[in-house]
Amino acid sequence: MGLTSNKVLALAFVCAVLLFVGTVWLWPRLARRNWRAVSGRVGLLLATQLVLFASVGLGANQAFGFYASWSDLFGRETDQGVVVDHTGLRGPLHVVGTRRVDAPGGASLPSSVGQVQRVDIVGRTTHIATPAYVYLPPEYFQPRYRTRTFPATVVLTGYPGTAQALVDKLNYPRTALQLARSGRMRPMILVMLRPTVAPPRDTECVDVPGGPRTESFFAKDLPDAVTAHYRVGRKPGSWGIVGDSTGGYCALKLAMHHPGVYAAGAGLSPYYKAPTDPTTGDLFQGDETLRNEANLWWYLKHRPAPDTSLLVTSSKAGEHNYKDTLKFIDKVKANNSTRIASIILDSGGHNFNTWRREIPATLEWLSGRLGNG
Repeated sequence: MGLTSNKVLALAFVCAVLLFVGTVWLWPRLARRNWRAVSGRVGLLLATQLVLFASVGLGANQAFGFYASWSDLFGRETDQGVVVDHTGLRGPLHVVGTRRVDAPGGASLPSSVGQVQRVDIVGRTTHIATPAYVYLPPEYFQPRYRTRTFPATVVLTGYPGTAQALVDKLNYPRTALQLARSGRMRPMILVMLRPTVAPPRDTECVDVPGGPRTESFFAKDLPDAVTAHYRVGRKPGSWGIVGDSTGGYCALKLAMHHPGVYAAGAGLSPYYKAPTDPTTGDLFQGDETLRNEANLWWYLKHRPAPDTSLLVTSSKAGEHNYKDTLKFIDKVKANNSTRIASIILDSGGHNFNTWRREIPATLEWLSGRLGNG
């Protein structure tokens, strides 16, 4: 049974209940002061605490999508996500499955509610391979729109994150469908994946010297692969990007570094400088230019203002990035070419519940800044 299986969560919960009941039932028998009774009390308490902790951890993982599998949890994931495409027979994007959009009313036809396709993407220049989910709006399947192109937005998770959480937990496809139905945004294609394209390493969307060229993948290979397979606008201004936490940092950086590709970038609870820690390793290999350009504060000060639109979010209470976000807004406002907007909540933590509150307004904002191309 997988880490995210409901059966595993239910089993842990049942074990916790049984151990609690067993502890209450057996406690009078273990009230003596000999070593066996003491050992029994200690063992029952430890077992109960361990199973309770496991139940809470499994529940939190189900809710927030921190880890996708047992190997992911214990750092034994073997798929490095970087391959060389020797055959080139299947192309840069291959659809491996489809699923309906969970929408009110019970409709299931793609022309009514759209469709989510699970795809494998291989970068032509970077040779990075990664799975993703692509949401196609219902208009994509309707005859009267058969020659129309659509704007597209890349949607990124945090680290480590799972792409499936963007569909099932953050509800991006369902939210986009509801917003389009209500006239608050135009139909849009969403390309949903995690920025961790070389798991388990956190590359922070950097072209690592001698390692994964993650920034090039998102700036070149990913748009090329999606545009070659779907009816996405090819003109500048057709693409946006959004992400939360690490994905939010990546979204802002990619929009700032590549305004010709991403006309708008939104960071939900982002940070503004690539960290260096055990999950990242040495991202820059002594390259000071690379290190500086991964620092958005440095980039705003030393590089020409990018012609793009940015949106940042935070909360007055519950988010550690609040002061930095206000400072970032002020820095961007000083640039004539870069537009900045924000969503500031009164309170909200660094979690899915907060981001679900920000996603509708963010998608509406992105829709207003992208063209069909």
